[in-house]
Amino acid sequence: MDVLQSIFRWFHIIAGIVWIGHLYFFNFVNGPYQGTIDGETKKKSNPELLPRALFWFRHGALWTWATGVLLLLLVFYHGQLMFDAGQGWTGGAFAMVAVTFLAFLVYDVLVKQEFAKDLKVLTPIAFVLIAIVILLDINVGGFGYRAYVIHTGAMFGTIMAFNVWFRIWPAQQKIITAVKAGTPPDAALVALAGTRSKHNTYLSVPLVWTMINSHTVVPFANSFVLLLVMIAAGWWLTSMFY
Repeated sequence: MDVLQSIFRWFHIIAGIVWIGHLYFFNFVNGPYQGTIDGETKKKSNPELLPRALFWFRHGALWTWATGVLLLLLVFYHGQLMFDAGQGWTGGAFAMVAVTFLAFLVYDVLVKQEFAKDLKVLTPIAFVLIAIVILLDINVGGFGYRAYVIHTGAMFGTIMAFNVWFRIWPAQQKIITAVKAGTPPDAALVALAGTRSKHNTYLSVPLVWTMINSHTVVPFANSFVLLLVMIAAGWWLTSMFY
């Protein structure tokens, strides 16, 4: 089991570097660059550049998510790190695992609302919902510190992978086709891809914090407030560069 954990961690980190590296490339490098070039240049370069970058981007997302789930199964479920001493699996625990992996459905509905276009409105609402989920992980699921931290990360990662495969990639396929044909891409698709990519960028920074949960046990143990502080700090840090 230790060997399997090591192998999956290795692949998880490599895939994560590929995924998040391309995410930051799109948001911090390519996005600003696209605003400086004319339509003819885009027509020549983007159909060559973007499909290649998006291939690594979406497959990095897939394999990061898949190996992350495998590690969750091995380290936390098989390794029995879910609960504090004397606690075990209950209906509430299973329900909160389901919430972890189905929260993307709520997110997808939420961010389609008109108010969600303004990050200053969306952010506090999202923050409150995340806090509620964490409290439910603790009080309904009975999760220990490391378990509720990593399940918060799994929730973020699932939302991000969903965005890549079911929102950003389908929109980009249509955008690339339009650019290649020399026609203006649908503004709604451009906005959709950009917005979901921006959300992923904000989620990625606190996600990394949750991934190092084994190194934050002291002095952070048993304090969900400090997890929320780190999520807020991650979002603030991202805003400094976005």
